[in-house]
Amino acid sequence: MEKTKIYTGKTKNVYKLEDGNYLLEFKDDVTVDENGNFDPGANVVGLTIKGVGNAELRLTKFFFEKLREKGIETHYIDCDLVNTTMTVKPAEVFGKGLEVVLRYKAVGSFIRRYGDYIKEGADLSGFVEMTLKDDKRDDPPVSKEALDILGLMKPEEYDQLVNDTRKIAAVIKDELAKKGLELYDIKFEFGRCNGKIILIDEISGGNMRAYKDGKHVQPLDIEKILLD
Repeated sequence: MEKTKIYTGKTKNVYKLEDGNYLLEFKDDVTVDENGNFDPGANVVGLTIKGVGNAELRLTKFFFEKLREKGIETHYIDCDLVNTTMTVKPAEVFGKGLEVVLRYKAVGSFIRRYGDYIKEGADLSGFVEMTLKDDKRDDPPVSKEALDILGLMKPEEYDQLVNDTRKIAAVIKDELAKKGLELYDIKFEFGRCNGKIILIDEISGGNMRAYKDGKHVQPLDIEKILLD
């Protein structure tokens, strides 16, 4: 099937297929922090790690197929581990992109913002917050009311998204727990497909923060522990 490249991203290339679906090509490029260290949450590509794209795709395939078994709709159709590609349904993002973060523990940017009021590692009971994808503004948090004012999402859609996020995160949390991993937080992306809001993008080690025996597990190690 012929494909047309429409977007070159930091860690993925996107192609449009003849049948209207899209092909995501996972790359071995990774984002780094200000010190040049691998940081999935950063906005600058600075390293190439052989095999990282395939590892992220393997984990994404695993979780999307688990969600399919649970009757949870996503944009996932199938994938090709040999060519490191994933075929997905077309979906329209919110504005220029919206990230949804679910937090079970107070770590990362949450503790940097609110560390005067809460201890690191405190329980957050599945707290959900959203940020706009905007590298220039460091992905600013956005509220339910602000999303409505900006015309990006209706209040009832926001409520649905929060509920769906908690449901999806619970599935992932349970799968990680089977291998002794504890999910601290995870980041999702959603879009509209045929009038429905569904999960899109990927679910890989770079989208989550997990711990084992009280120690942080590196993103690439999550895939090894879970699937090997």
